[in-house]
Amino acid sequence: MSECIFCKILNKEIPSEIVFENDEVLAFNDVNPQAPTHILIIPKKHISSFSDFSEEDMGSILPKVFLAVKYITEKLDLKKEGYRIVNNCGKNGGQTVGHIHFHLLAGRQLQWPPG
Repeated sequence: MSECIFCKILNKEIPSEIVFENDEVLAFNDVNPQAPTHILIIPKKHISSFSDFSEEDMGSILPKVFLAVKYITEKLDLKKEGYRIVNNCGKNGGQTVGHIHFHLLAGRQLQWPPG
């Protein structure tokens, strides 16, 4: 996926502020944060969107993404005040990068309904 900006971040072609990394997942600070804490969490396997997850990926990759969320929220002590995890899927869902990713937002009162 030579044109995917997140794959370029994974391949260290584009610098980022990495918050968490293991063999399957990378998490980094969003360059256009919408909250004081705004971290993007991506699987290292390129999957275009949530709609493109296979059953196998659901069982193997998705749990690792959410384990990363758990680790990050504990490391940054976000549990007390709370946080939001968001996945935008497709154009009308607000997805702007064609690599599945989850937004971890915290550090302010988040409104409902969202945008």
